[in-house]
Amino acid sequence: MTWLAAASAAVTPESTQQAAGYPSLFLLVLIGALVPVVPTGALVSSAAVVAFHQRAPYASALLFVTASLAAFLGDAALYWLGRRGMRSRSGSRWLAAIRARAPEERLAQAREKLAGHGTAVLVLSRLLPAGRIPVMLACLMAEWPPRRFARGNLPACLAWAATYQVIGVVGGSLFEQPWEGVVVAVVLTVLISAVPGVWRRVRAAG
Repeated sequence: MTWLAAASAAVTPESTQQAAGYPSLFLLVLIGALVPVVPTGALVSSAAVVAFHQRAPYASALLFVTASLAAFLGDAALYWLGRRGMRSRSGSRWLAAIRARAPEERLAQAREKLAGHGTAVLVLSRLLPAGRIPVMLACLMAEWPPRRFARGNLPACLAWAATYQVIGVVGGSLFEQPWEGVVVAVVLTVLISAVPGVWRRVRAAG
């Protein structure tokens, strides 16, 4: 898996891959923020497992900075593209993609929570699976300027990177072999991301 290889390379000390590893991690998380084709949470957790076992100086700190910065810039770019679409009479494919990932029910909930709690909702939305896009669209519809969105989104990205890094450290601490910890970290992140979907199906069936 390409993203898993990038995670390992990103935290391998004193290797020829180290120079490219962190930029690869940065690029994958950035792309994942723009287009949900990269499992960014699993990527960060997997990289954290390898960093834990390598015990390389400053590896965990550099991983945290790389992941949070990439997520922040990716969100900022997507928000800017969404604002351009909102101001355009014909919209844009980026705005259409954001709307497609924000069901009406979840968008209504996001708008209500945003009106009541402001930027604090951004932090929670980054930690909840599939919560980021509805809240971002709610911010767009509320016509938040990019600076206001960025102020709220910065702590959200820091909390997100820290959370998935902790998941990786926990997974890595349970096993002697890094690959075992990576498997556990990936399984945990997949399970976490699946919980909202399962809960919605249970509610619908009830």
